[in-house]
Amino acid sequence: MAITGVGTKTGRHRVVIIGSGFGGLFAAKELKDADVDVTLISRTTHHLFQPLLYQVATGILSEGEIAPATREVLRRQKNLDVLLGDVYEIDLAARTVTSRALDLTTVTPYDSLIVAAGASTSYFGNDQYALDAPGLKTVDDALELRGRILGAFEMANLATDPEEIRRLMTFVVVGAGPTGVEMAGQIAELARTTLRRDFKRIDTTQARVLLLDGQSGVLTSFGPKVSAQAAEQLARLGIEVWLNTLVTSVDERGIAVRDSSGRVDRIDANVVVWAAGVRASSLAAKIAVQAGVETDRAGRIPVNPDVTVAGHPEVFVVGDMMSLDRLPGVSQVAMQQGRYAARTIKRRLAGGEPLPPFHYVDKGSMATISRFSAVGDIGPLQFGGLRFAGFVAWLLWLGVHIFYLVGFKNRVSTLLHWAVTFLGRGRPQRTITHQQAVGRAALKHLDIPYLGVPGRPAPERADAEPSSGRTPAEALPAGVS
Repeated sequence: MAITGVGTKTGRHRVVIIGSGFGGLFAAKELKDADVDVTLISRTTHHLFQPLLYQVATGILSEGEIAPATREVLRRQKNLDVLLGDVYEIDLAARTVTSRALDLTTVTPYDSLIVAAGASTSYFGNDQYALDAPGLKTVDDALELRGRILGAFEMANLATDPEEIRRLMTFVVVGAGPTGVEMAGQIAELARTTLRRDFKRIDTTQARVLLLDGQSGVLTSFGPKVSAQAAEQLARLGIEVWLNTLVTSVDERGIAVRDSSGRVDRIDANVVVWAAGVRASSLAAKIAVQAGVETDRAGRIPVNPDVTVAGHPEVFVVGDMMSLDRLPGVSQVAMQQGRYAARTIKRRLAGGEPLPPFHYVDKGSMATISRFSAVGDIGPLQFGGLRFAGFVAWLLWLGVHIFYLVGFKNRVSTLLHWAVTFLGRGRPQRTITHQQAVGRAALKHLDIPYLGVPGRPAPERADAEPSSGRTPAEALPAGVS
């Protein structure tokens, strides 16, 4: 294994950014004209617009439209270098970051560090569920789910046993937050509109879609009125909503759940999608140990009001990894904190007065349910914000997501694909491969330990650095038992 060191020869202040998501990208852009050398390290080569992943998973958009290459996005930024690598060690005392890409290990020194590594799917201490119930956090997740969902209809078309056909056309989504609601809605529309004339042996409109949650409502963060409206729209789509329901087990042929009375039900299903929770990158725990602080139950590290780590003013943690004032784990928080961290660095180098503590500007949140129907809120309700549902909310949802997509080409192609899907009945991205559909399931049967999912760390080698495999998060009460 080769080990290289990456530094700068200019003598300028060295800023290292970990992660190419919203926090990392917006921090990097803010430093474009600063007299610093920036190194952005990411485990992927793209910037992912995660709010639209479910549209990749259901055949509306291609992965390239929501995941442009990071190098292309930042190609005009002359003070920035982009490195591919999975960061597995941060040494606060030595001020170095160690990353690995295949067999190549890179050590990168820093003067200021912005950690924006994001979060992964949380299975609440039951990471074995990841093998049969993929989350929706990465392009790999979306492509695998697309293969599983579309492949389920293909297999149902081949099956002859009515019970097996029903199982193959049963889809379960765990988690009734925005991702779960959007995913369930699109699976239902796919079955009832896009595919209904495409198969001769099966009736895809008979597909069963279930949405499960341990809470008492869907989209509870939007308030009771919007939650009730969303539940009505889901019912009109034929989606079964099971509330106050906890998952007790998941396997390759279905899922077992327990309701509030203690009754246990078995749901035979071919596809289970996990949208029930998130946990911070394992880097948060590694930083916390060195800084002498404790992470919360979701693995997030507490930060100071200026989003720095206790005792380390040169280390900023932003987005889903940090805990501050109960801020939500949404992209707007990461964007604003990424910019704030970069501005703080520039202010320090200029010798100016410190910036005021970070203040989050809540611009609202939105979620689609089906064609021409969405729910949303604009601004905090306690300060005159509005909460609404229906066609107007759907139009606003379209506008907001187009605005935040990176790249003119992506915006144009996304609009065209939306026109095909929403004004017509088609879905432009229905190509699937066998490898995508059965990838991690096949690896499980081959007993290959590394599946790229939580709880399945890469095998150690004698000459390797410690594995970056995640440890199970502490169990939480909502959504699973």
